Amino acid sequence: MYIEEFRAYLRDRRGMSEISIQAYLADIKEFEEECQSCGIDDMAKASNSHVASFLMSLRDKGRSTSTVNRKLASVRAFYKFLMAEGKIDGNPTKSLKTAKLERRNIDFLTVEQIEEILDKPNNTLKGKRDKAILELLYATGIRVNELINADVCDVNTKIGFFTCRGTGGKARIVPLGGPAREAIEDYFEHTRDMFVKNNKFEDALFVNSNGGRITRQGLWKILKNYGKMVGLEDRITPHIFRTSFAVHMVQNGADLKSLQELLGHEDATATQIYLFVTKNRIKDVYDKTHPRA
Repeated sequence: MYIEEFRAYLRDRRGMSEISIQAYLADIKEFEEECQSCGIDDMAKASNSHVASFLMSLRDKGRSTSTVNRKLASVRAFYKFLMAEGKIDGNPTKSLKTAKLERRNIDFLTVEQIEEILDKPNNTLKGKRDKAILELLYATGIRVNELINADVCDVNTKIGFFTCRGTGGKARIVPLGGPAREAIEDYFEHTRDMFVKNNKFEDALFVNSNGGRITRQGLWKILKNYGKMVGLEDRITPHIFRTSFAVHMVQNGADLKSLQELLGHEDATATQIYLFVTKNRIKDVYDKTHPRA
C-alpha cells in the first residue's frame, strides 16, 4: 500500500530520476515482503521492531553496511512521507541509527599527480577542450553523466559557478576555481565554435570534433590518453577525479555537510567514507613520527 503515492512523491516533490525512484521502491518492496512474512499486510502498521528485524535480516544475508544503511534511508524516507500525508502518527524508524561504515580503501590521486595530469593538454583545439574538461572534473567533483549532459548555459565563468543538473533534473550550484574558469573561457574562445561551426544549434558544453555532444566513451578515451602520459593509465577513470576532489577537500578542512552538498549526495552516509581517509592519514603520520607510537 501507498507505494504508488510514494513514487509520485519522489518524482514530483523530490525531483528524483527514474533510476533513483526505482532504487527506493525496490528497497520499500523488499521491506514490504519482510512485513508480510511477519503477518503485517499494511506497512503503515509496522513497528520499530519490524524495521529493526528487517535490517538484521539484511546483515544475516551478508549485505554490506552501506547497503543496509541505504535501505534504512529508503524506509525512513517512506515513513516520513506517510507522516507528512497524515497516514501514521509516529515514525517507526525514528530511533534507528545508521551503522558505522566499514573502513574501505578509496582510490584517489595525490595533488601532485592531479597537477601533472592537468599540465598535459597541449595548445591544440582538442588540447584546450581537454584542459577544460580535466579542470572542471577536478574543480567540482561532478559525476560523468553530469559532465557529458552539461550545457553551455550551465557555466558562468564571470562569477565562477557551475550549475550541475543531477538526478531528476535536480540542480546544485558548484563553485569554479580560477584555473577551471580560465580553461573553460579559453575553450569557449578558441575551440568550441570551431567544433560546432556546422552544428550551431548544439547546446552541449563539451563537444567532439564533429560538433556533437561528447559521449561517455569519448570521455573515457580522453582520460585514458592523459593517464597513459603520466603512467597512471590503469587508475585513471572519471570517478577518480571525483574521489580525489573529495579527499583533498577533507584533507584541507572541508566539513561533511558542505562536501555532501558539493557532491550532490542524498544521504550523508555516502559522504562519510571520505572522513576515514583523513583519519587513517592522521594515524599513519602519528605511527611514523611519534617516538612511542
